[in-house]
Amino acid sequence: MQHETISADDGEQLHIRASGNGVPILLLHGWTSSHAAWAPLLKPLGAQHRLLRPDARGHGGHPLTVNHAPDVKRLARDIINLLDHYQIERVAAVGHSMGALTLWQCIRDFGTERFSHIAFIDQSPKLLTDETWSCGIYGDFDSARAQRLLDDLGGDFIEAVLRLIAFGLNDKARETYLRNTSGWRAVRDSLRNIDPPPAIAIWNTLVAADYRDVLPAIDVPTLLAYGTCSNFYTEATARYVAAHIPRARLSLYEGADHCPHLFQPERFAAELSQLLNTVKVAPATLVSPLAIRERGRG
Repeated sequence: MQHETISADDGEQLHIRASGNGVPILLLHGWTSSHAAWAPLLKPLGAQHRLLRPDARGHGGHPLTVNHAPDVKRLARDIINLLDHYQIERVAAVGHSMGALTLWQCIRDFGTERFSHIAFIDQSPKLLTDETWSCGIYGDFDSARAQRLLDDLGGDFIEAVLRLIAFGLNDKARETYLRNTSGWRAVRDSLRNIDPPPAIAIWNTLVAADYRDVLPAIDVPTLLAYGTCSNFYTEATARYVAAHIPRARLSLYEGADHCPHLFQPERFAAELSQLLNTVKVAPATLVSPLAIRERGRG
């Protein structure tokens, strides 16, 4: 496994873990997580694929030196910088939670031409709810509730993040959090690596986003993995996303929380492999970033 560092086009250093061999897959983690969250998928996917697992800026314990208040547009541009660095023309991309939102922002800004296949894991295209939209967080996360969370994040950041996960739709999560089980203690320790201000800046842009208009523009084969016991979303969210992405296949993981791909990693790896075989796609072509930019101008 390699830890590689590349320079984004604004001078910030991006950190990527690379392992395996074969056609590349880009794995984008969730908010306040890191590349390490994908560990259960290394074995089932790494034998046939080159796995690229970046730490989103502001994550992974890497201090920021250029922009201390990044936003989701910057995270999306980082994807393009990464693909240009590795000279990957098209890649299969998997986004969990914030990673899914980042991919939607990337598609809004750059289109789908850099992606051969996409998988979105347990995410809504609009986090905030209102009188016309109930498929966001908890089905009941309006602007007032979002502001209360923001106030909490500015106080005790770690516990605010944990409560966001625990006090949602998954009763087991609430019960184990209140018992302070070993799993919650491990997550609490991992959150100590997060610098709160950049993470909060990113969160603000995620909450403000609405990607419902992006879904119909996704014209590549798409896998949707959702947990039926998600901490954040009901089945209605999953079915909304599936109904609005033309080439989407919805897979519901019975009993899984916000991380269905970790609940059943072998199943998710098999479904992702099946997705990659839905159309015949040549292995990623290596081209120069300049050639890609020139093609875009044409």
